[in-house]
Amino acid sequence: GSQGSSFYGSETETLPESATHASLGCGNPTALAELREGDVVLDLGSGGGLDVLLAARRVGPAGKVYGLDMTDEMLALARDNQRRAAVANVEFVKGYIEAIPLPDTSVDVIISNCVINLAADKRRVLREAWRVLKPGGRFAVTDIVSRGPIPHALRRDMELWVGCLAGALDEGEFRSLLHQTGFTDIDIVAATVYTPPAGQTSGAGVGTARHEGEGEEEGEFVGALIRATKPGGHAGSGAS
Repeated sequence: GSQGSSFYGSETETLPESATHASLGCGNPTALAELREGDVVLDLGSGGGLDVLLAARRVGPAGKVYGLDMTDEMLALARDNQRRAAVANVEFVKGYIEAIPLPDTSVDVIISNCVINLAADKRRVLREAWRVLKPGGRFAVTDIVSRGPIPHALRRDMELWVGCLAGALDEGEFRSLLHQTGFTDIDIVAATVYTPPAGQTSGAGVGTARHEGEGEEEGEFVGALIRATKPGGHAGSGAS
């Protein structure tokens, strides 16, 4: 299953094919993270390691990229891909995104590719992201969010079609959680709209009369680019 690779274009040409194939996300988070030379980056749910290896190239030898995953199989695959790509400034770490095994204020940028929606406790994930980010640090992930009222039947159909939609937060809820955690400069931009394959809807037209002012007849699931900043980090601002 390499449907993730089309998002990455020519960047993946020099990476092991197994890294590309193990990446089944909804976008290319490194493209939106605006990574800079020397950044310390953390990828939440690093899977086969593709995003980590791309990020490592972007931040250069002065930078460092951590990949966090909870499964031994994925960590083994990622480390194998790292060896084959001969990338030194990378470390794959076993753990959970709800309890990140890194010290406070140790990371410049957090990236993640359609993983946060799988977490049962998203508030805890965002708190952990906040904790490990340095003041001025950036949160830049792709994830699936819902927009507008989603009829129960449609949500059920979409869950059957692709399981990772099951935990999708409403866009407003995601924004609110980020705000409550303390993030600023919150920006959520739709990249892809998901529609179930034809013939897989069971009365999803129910309850579509409530337009929320945007001309949409009903809610939808979108793959979104989600950015936010942990305030502070400039000279004289203090790191309180």
